[in-house]
Amino acid sequence: MTDDASSPRPADRRAATASGRMAPLARLPVFFALAGRRVVLAGGSEAAAWKAELLSAAGAEVEVYAAEPCEDLLALAATPPDGPLRLIARDWTPADLAGAALAIGAIEDDEEGARFAQAAHAAGVPVNVVDKPAFCDFAFGAIVNRSPLVVGISTDGAAPVFGQAVRAKIEAVIPQGFKRWAEAARGWRSSVSALGLSYQGRRRFWERFTQAALETPEAAPTDTMRENLLARAEAERADAPRGSVALVGAGPGDPELLTLKAVRVLQSADVVLYDDLVAPAVLDVARREARKMLVGKTGYKASCKQDDINALMVSLAKQGKRVVRLKGGDPMVFGRAGEEIAAARAAGLPVEVVPGISAAQGASSRLAVSLTHRDHARRLQFITAHARDGKLPRDLDWQALADPAATTVVYMPQRTWAELAGKAMEAGLDPATPAIALFSATRPEERQVPATVATLAQALEQAVADGASGPCLVLFGHAIGEAAAFALPRDAAEEAQAARG
Repeated sequence: MTDDASSPRPADRRAATASGRMAPLARLPVFFALAGRRVVLAGGSEAAAWKAELLSAAGAEVEVYAAEPCEDLLALAATPPDGPLRLIARDWTPADLAGAALAIGAIEDDEEGARFAQAAHAAGVPVNVVDKPAFCDFAFGAIVNRSPLVVGISTDGAAPVFGQAVRAKIEAVIPQGFKRWAEAARGWRSSVSALGLSYQGRRRFWERFTQAALETPEAAPTDTMRENLLARAEAERADAPRGSVALVGAGPGDPELLTLKAVRVLQSADVVLYDDLVAPAVLDVARREARKMLVGKTGYKASCKQDDINALMVSLAKQGKRVVRLKGGDPMVFGRAGEEIAAARAAGLPVEVVPGISAAQGASSRLAVSLTHRDHARRLQFITAHARDGKLPRDLDWQALADPAATTVVYMPQRTWAELAGKAMEAGLDPATPAIALFSATRPEERQVPATVATLAQALEQAVADGASGPCLVLFGHAIGEAAAFALPRDAAEEAQAARG
């Protein structure tokens, strides 16, 4: 497991893969431009009033057909939020729908709702019948309003209350000040366009703008800031496009364990080169337009050389692209980061490293054990059980591995664990020392395999036979005993307890 795990796939298999593509959508989120456009609304209920308010707020010219409009509709017609609202005191007819941008029906009766939808389709008008998904071409979602920044939330009608709860969460994390920043962006866009910048130049401008917004969300954007950003963009216009490389830690798998900086870098990437160990859910965080390319790193299979990955990374960056090298866990822990950093520097490319939650940290969090418990461990050591040739490294410190006061984390252990454990026991490691293997730590498919140092090899074979898969990590030492004891068979648990004294 690396914080990357073993070998990459052959070079001819580098490609954007299905795991990096958009997952299926229940609904396509779109935003209608309705300012000055006619929208037909049928119905006079409170539900109709709420839809009329939304439509008017979007600038639509709303025609409401209602023989008996409710008080809220009457009040809204007198003081609409933006676009005009006209009450027509009769029921709708199919002729009323001709030429409308949208048709909304606040209609309780299913038969009438079906007729309304059919009439809208005949007129070529997208239709929504409130609370009747079968008659809808589109849906209204929960809204977070920082207009012109607008966030829409849909559960495809399955759980409106859940959607509202999600909206409340988003409301809490999006500052009110973002409204001013979004308004400034709309006002500044023509000035940016007038500079005639390249795509990358425009993107750099808006990334700097966004960084300022995130750092000071409640501060109003100023003319001075605008001029400074424009001047910097103009000064860079003549520069040749210059790419960059960022080594980013994807963490052990759970996308919620990504750092904020990792998210920001992924969302500005042009290309993401990722390993098999990176969970698909992490790729979903990257910018949708970014090209996502699998570059292997899956254990014990045919592989391309690290030099091939380095060359691809450098080649893409030299084309002016922002390349993210996305690695499981932390890129600086058994992730071959040193070779990739050296390749980028040798090519004169700027390179940064964004650390991630390491595989060991992810595993210990799932076990809820302290790897440095002061009653059991004086030190913590990370080792790899996988050398360049795929075999157990020859230069491991066996006395250190046999130390009863150490907690040891073993990366990439599956093929060589039995040999490693045998040699460590020959060096004095107690066979009853608690040990545990974790497959796919922090992911939904996580599998924990508790045992002892002496019995783990057999337990690993059985776990794989039973379907355990994904990155594997082994932890052993007396600090692991508390976690292992929860799931060990009674005899093994008693053996481990006796070993601890």
